[in-house]
Amino acid sequence: MSGIAALFSSRRAPASEPLAAVLRVLEHRGPHGLAAAATGRAVLGQVRLALGDAAPQPVRGKDGRLALVCNGRVYNQERLRSRLLVSHRLDNGSDAELILHLYEDLGAGCVHELDGPFAFFVSDGRRFLAARDAFGVKPLYVGWNASRRDLWFASEFKALVAHCDGFKALPPGSYVTHAGEVRHWFAPGWARRPGTERKISRDELLDRLDAALVKRLTSPARLGVFLSGGLDSSVLSALAVRRLDFPQTFAAGMEGAADLEAARGVAKVLGTRHRECVFTFDDVVTVLEDVIYHLESYDPALVRGAVPYYLLSRLAADSVKVVLVGEGADELFAGYQHLGALANPAALHAECVALLTSLHCLNLQRLDRMTMAHGLEARVPFLDPEFAAWSMRLDPRLKLHDEDGQEKRLLRRACRQLLPRTTLARRQLDIGSGSGVELALIRHAEQSVSDHDLANAARRFPWDPPTTKEQLLYRRCFEELFPGRWPRENVQRWRRPDVGAPESGIWMRRRACPLGS
Repeated sequence: MSGIAALFSSRRAPASEPLAAVLRVLEHRGPHGLAAAATGRAVLGQVRLALGDAAPQPVRGKDGRLALVCNGRVYNQERLRSRLLVSHRLDNGSDAELILHLYEDLGAGCVHELDGPFAFFVSDGRRFLAARDAFGVKPLYVGWNASRRDLWFASEFKALVAHCDGFKALPPGSYVTHAGEVRHWFAPGWARRPGTERKISRDELLDRLDAALVKRLTSPARLGVFLSGGLDSSVLSALAVRRLDFPQTFAAGMEGAADLEAARGVAKVLGTRHRECVFTFDDVVTVLEDVIYHLESYDPALVRGAVPYYLLSRLAADSVKVVLVGEGADELFAGYQHLGALANPAALHAECVALLTSLHCLNLQRLDRMTMAHGLEARVPFLDPEFAAWSMRLDPRLKLHDEDGQEKRLLRRACRQLLPRTTLARRQLDIGSGSGVELALIRHAEQSVSDHDLANAARRFPWDPPTTKEQLLYRRCFEELFPGRWPRENVQRWRRPDVGAPESGIWMRRRACPLGS
């Protein structure tokens, strides 16, 4: 993985110095080198995170004009390599080289051939294509100047602030061309209608999840698992134990936190090499500004989860270069507690689709930014496109919560022989409360924000005004780091469900208008 950036001008060959400045802002994403190349009216570059199998970028086509930078992984490399060897010379067989040759053969259609998370930019100097994976695991922002003659691309919006008059995230499953055309290439049938499949063999779920995990073990880099002691991270840890020799697991929390205790129990049963980041109230206060800077958000739900992820990533980066994370399971298997209010299967499916297709600007943004802040690559087996499609084709009746409110019953049933009973019985708990960070941040806000400040918050911040001291604390920090219209318009917000009308539709609304909508 890495950070990428590009500049395309409709008028002239651009200078390389502005792109170098953009890349320097992204250096935390790729601490192992910076490189750039020019081709016609495009200049593109990468900050590199070397994992042992990652070749330097940009990569060039056979005619020398075509150039590509990519942040991502291609898990179906072997099949693509066999196919491309018929008509292409493969100098290193890297992910980026495979994508470039697919583009030479198929143009924009190359995105349909890629199994894995990616964000890439490719240009021959006259045209370009910028694309993003199905779920938006990897980020990509598009920026423009007032004349719209120059288009910028970068992995994080902070890199574009000084160079653009406006910017937006490229939506997941989309691509944009030199003509300004944005197309959604990923349009699965399960997003439009509930599934109907009800027949699941005893081991099918775990077998499919294991296959998704195995794809993500291909890198020679050292690998670990983020383990909270919850169901999702525990099942990934258990499957990793089957595949790896003494895998490392990592947990974070304040002294006595529920996640720390639960993770210790799971690690002991599985026999992993377990490490903990036990942090204090002062640690939370100290890292908060760095967290908001890297997160690029002031949303309380994201900040609460980002603080332990940031500290956990800092710990893990000392030992491993890649971590497996359980993001996506709650969206696929209706894990959130508020979904228990939905008794209508079609409504439940619609909410899961909404949650899944919004992950890119919420939980996946948190995961990407906090891990990459420390040069750490996160992989998400639950969001394997094949596994996700299978999960979403299941009849949503199978995902309705039990009468006692227990969620993710399909996944719990599949893990009966794999995990201890205490883990199977543990209720869903978000990382902010499970790590103890939520209460620490509320306490910090009470100490840092006066009643007078809160009373005047709407006057100071008329757009999306803070209504609590905690919200105002994050908003003040965000505005100091990223003043102006476009940073705040790219912040997405969680919206609590309307418990009075539980089947009234999607409860999580996106505040910013996606590019091309």
